Amino acid sequence: MQGDAADTSRHHRPGLLGKDSPGGDALGGFGFGEAEGPPVGPTSWPRRSTGVLLGCATALLGFLCFLAAGTALGPFLLWPLTRAGARDVLMAGARRLAALERARRSVFFGDRFPERYEVSGRKILRYLTLRVSTGLVCGVVVALLAFGVVLAGVLLWGMLRGSLRWPEALGQVVLGGALLFLDLQGLHALGALDARIARECFGPSEQELLRRRVHELAASRAAVVRAVDAERRRIERDLHDGIQQRVVALAMLLGRARRGRGTPEHAEALVRQAHQESQDILAELREVAWRVYPSALDSLGLEEALGGVSERCGIPVRTEFDVDGELPQPVETAAYFVVSESVNNAAKHSRATAVSVRVVRRGSVLSLQVRDDGRGGANPSGSGLSGLHGRVAALDGILRVDSPEGGPTTITAELPCA
Repeated sequence: MQGDAADTSRHHRPGLLGKDSPGGDALGGFGFGEAEGPPVGPTSWPRRSTGVLLGCATALLGFLCFLAAGTALGPFLLWPLTRAGARDVLMAGARRLAALERARRSVFFGDRFPERYEVSGRKILRYLTLRVSTGLVCGVVVALLAFGVVLAGVLLWGMLRGSLRWPEALGQVVLGGALLFLDLQGLHALGALDARIARECFGPSEQELLRRRVHELAASRAAVVRAVDAERRRIERDLHDGIQQRVVALAMLLGRARRGRGTPEHAEALVRQAHQESQDILAELREVAWRVYPSALDSLGLEEALGGVSERCGIPVRTEFDVDGELPQPVETAAYFVVSESVNNAAKHSRATAVSVRVVRRGSVLSLQVRDDGRGGANPSGSGLSGLHGRVAALDGILRVDSPEGGPTTITAELPCA
């Protein structure tokens, strides 16, 4: 592959804030783009209920810690000379409480948070203030629910003993059902609020994600423009340095044959050379046309177009193609150019003796892998690979380049088909 330094490069899509994780209901969590650990499956209601009860306890603990910290550190926070040290002590405790809440959300609700997201001190204090408030209110609601369960038991016992008349019992049941509905709705809303404030503390906010998305779209658009310009320059260079020189040589051969100086055998040899030169020009023209856009993509499909790449390559290429159904035309085009550029780089620059290509569709994602046994050291910032980065990023895809010195080189791309 081209380049001097081995590197791994990756474009990725940000997680969209507001998309629920597998367990993300009112008491569940929310997914993120770069999350720690493997995907977490949906959590059961007993686990979520335990998390809610534990959240009431941690809210009470946070309230007591704030009360103790305010009492002990209040004078030091007011005095300018000791304010910085007192603030550090306060933030150390606040970060421990936030870590406890983050672990509770991850264990009991299946939330996944960004692994390397730095949370500011102000954001942590704001989160803990809201968490303590909602947790204490949630504790009151849970206590009312428990009290209602006890009253329901007393009511049922009275009905069984016959000490409670049916009209009175019916009124109590209607009133208790209404209160139970309001209680459960309160728990539902408090659970959703708990998940939302945790999401906005331990991960990027909606505004941050939108800014990132706008930045990535602007970067991908600029990369596509650069890739198109680079491709145009390469086509101009191929035409000027290759085909144009061959046409000049062909004209010279025909001119010498036309002048007819020398023996007939010499003129016949010049004509044979001119004929061979014209065949070489046609072959090179076809190669340039294929690099611009392969017509086989429209007429025969991606599999046959990749077969053409294998036939024109100077080294053996083993292709595995496992794709069911039709692919969107932009995905087919991007997949073709990823494979074509990777195979051509392996044949020209990596001193490889064999290349393997694997194209597989799993669900709504088309996965590509091109691996060669060359010397490695591909530079993802080179003109060819950077153009592929831009082409893949324009489709919200992922491109990774793994090319350590000494090889092998593996280029992997994931293209969404939806």
